[in-house]
Amino acid sequence: MKKSVQKYAIIMAGGSGTRMGASVPKQMLEIDGKPVLRHTIEKFLSLPFEVKIILVMNKDAKQIWKDYCKGSGFTFPHILTDGGITRFHSVKNGLKYVKEDGIVAVHDGVRPFISKEKLVEIYNMAEEKGVAIPCMKSIESMRMSDGEGRYIYVDREKYISVQTPQIFDSRILLESYAQPYSPEFTDDASVVEKAGHPLHFCEGSRFNIKITTPEDMDLARAIISLGLDNL
Repeated sequence: MKKSVQKYAIIMAGGSGTRMGASVPKQMLEIDGKPVLRHTIEKFLSLPFEVKIILVMNKDAKQIWKDYCKGSGFTFPHILTDGGITRFHSVKNGLKYVKEDGIVAVHDGVRPFISKEKLVEIYNMAEEKGVAIPCMKSIESMRMSDGEGRYIYVDREKYISVQTPQIFDSRILLESYAQPYSPEFTDDASVVEKAGHPLHFCEGSRFNIKITTPEDMDLARAIISLGLDNL
């Protein structure tokens, strides 16, 4: 029987409510009576294996989170650490709590609708191949700026949109994050690729949306009301 390895989830929850026009960080806005972040975390807590949760938050949001957990009785083992000046530095802060022999998911705290089944699928793929990146093909026609005010047709079949969680063998992720920061690092896949590791992609989910704007909150409420949050 194959020995199981420790699973981790570094959940990135360092955002603010600026684009929402909200007085609290967007991950603390409520959907169906619970903060977005709680919906996200509960997906990892529901998995058929233990996942060690590392929550990366900015300093202003940490006390709000602590007060919420205490007041609501939402208690579970997790590590709470500070965010950094960029996403790269925030993930690096979370990786301080990861041992080399493990599988690590890095997930946006404001993507609450990743399904339990999809999470298991991506963890399994990462354990097999070392890297698993969920993505979606575009269903829209696409154009690209030429830098001079015009937008040129491009073949949408050549493009994908990338989601989280992106899941990795911890040795690959730790090695990759040992390299210096570069502005071209937009996600964990770009960091790992720059370090010379091949990427492996799998199908994501249309409902695995990232909540960023007030319109996204409306869509999120609709997803829950229609029972689409586990697809």
